[in-house]
Amino acid sequence: MGMRLRLKSSYDISSFSTNVQVILTALQKYGMIMADNGSAMYISGAPDNRWSNDDLHNLGQVPASAFEVVEMNPVYTQANVPQGAAPTISSFTTSAPSVSAGTGVTLSWSVSGASYLIVSPQVGAVRGTSINFTPSQTTTYTLYATNQFGRSTATVMVSVQ
Repeated sequence: MGMRLRLKSSYDISSFSTNVQVILTALQKYGMIMADNGSAMYISGAPDNRWSNDDLHNLGQVPASAFEVVEMNPVYTQANVPQGAAPTISSFTTSAPSVSAGTGVTLSWSVSGASYLIVSPQVGAVRGTSINFTPSQTTTYTLYATNQFGRSTATVMVSVQ
């Protein structure tokens, strides 16, 4: 139990409904964790009024051979924890600390040594060194910079008048 699988990018999903294609595209990008119940492999979905049960049932048409095993990072113990520095956030700034409602702002940052960046709340995963958006209310934004050695954070507040 717990094996990580990803739907092969070469698997043709065009014959499925648009709703099922959304799920299959996510399986191609993110994969899934397999829970073994002792039977032959098949995909099922939990009933939810936002999804058609017929669509969820159609996931069962995807054969096990359409998946590939995703190698996960090693399990670390006290004896083999990797050593190194967490990312460095040199700056995290806003183009305007106070704006009128409906006015756009730019959040900018300078980071070194990060594998990925997240701006929270509302923004999500980011690339590059800045993002433009229009805040809806006064918010303190947090930049999370993460690598295999740890996570660093910085905050900036944008006040909406």
